[in-house]
Amino acid sequence: MLSVDHLPRPAQPSGPATAPAGTPPVTPSEPRVEGHVTGPDQARTTAGLESRQSALEQVGIASGWHVLDAGCGSGDFLPWLAELVGPQGSVSAVDRVAENTVRAAAHMRQHAPGHAVDVRRADVLDLPHADDSFDAVWCADVLQHLDDGQLTRALRELSRVVRPGGLVAVQVPDAASVTVRPGDPFVFLDFLRAAAPSCAYARQLLRGRDLHRWLRETGLASVHQHTTVIEHLAPLEPAALRFWTRICSRLARQARGTGGGWDHRWAPFADADAADHPLRSRHGYVSEGTTLAIGTVPRAADVRLT
Repeated sequence: MLSVDHLPRPAQPSGPATAPAGTPPVTPSEPRVEGHVTGPDQARTTAGLESRQSALEQVGIASGWHVLDAGCGSGDFLPWLAELVGPQGSVSAVDRVAENTVRAAAHMRQHAPGHAVDVRRADVLDLPHADDSFDAVWCADVLQHLDDGQLTRALRELSRVVRPGGLVAVQVPDAASVTVRPGDPFVFLDFLRAAAPSCAYARQLLRGRDLHRWLRETGLASVHQHTTVIEHLAPLEPAALRFWTRICSRLARQARGTGGGWDHRWAPFADADAADHPLRSRHGYVSEGTTLAIGTVPRAADVRLT
């Protein structure tokens, strides 16, 4: 599912207003990316849950395997991983946030009580596991938060801990798939594109469909990729409606008075609770997407051949 973090915000227009201390100078009407918005509602829509589980099932994880969830968050994927590897397999997980490791372990006890999981606090840039420890690594909704150098380092770490012939599977949101209707269908994408020249996070969100190239450059073989579009049609599920009206409202507030046409384009979405909000209409619609890329850690013979 799309994780809409550090959403773009147009800068305030030049004038007598004083920016908060420490705020870097920006060009009027230039979108910036800042703040942090997370939404458990988003992942728990029916469409979102089905899409996430379907993506995991596409990886090719087999019964009896030892699998790592790198950046496990609150553990949504762990019960599904346990089901895929079965009683003869094992599941490990890491997250750099201590609170998430506690939640992930509790989630596993609740939803897969018969399957133990090793959950540790660690960073995907420096995994605490030996080389060739796993048959596969799964990493979802993490890499969009890394700059290009960190992405290369993370993919090398994920590859390092997987045995030759094992799988590295990574999933990120596909920002290019996001659209809301009725209204300007390109307002989200245009916002990110306008921010990208000066904002690393916007560029990272737009990098998703290049994942296949990053995996190949890391040395992974047999790389394949698939992008899935997830659609929410009126009447939107309460969780999806709550999440997307809130996100749209925040961006509309940030766009006020900034010029560049942003105010007009976001105005219909300003009041998240409005009865006439576009997403509450009978034509309300949101699309989002995820990109899944999978590569195989080459065997020594394969490396020699190349």
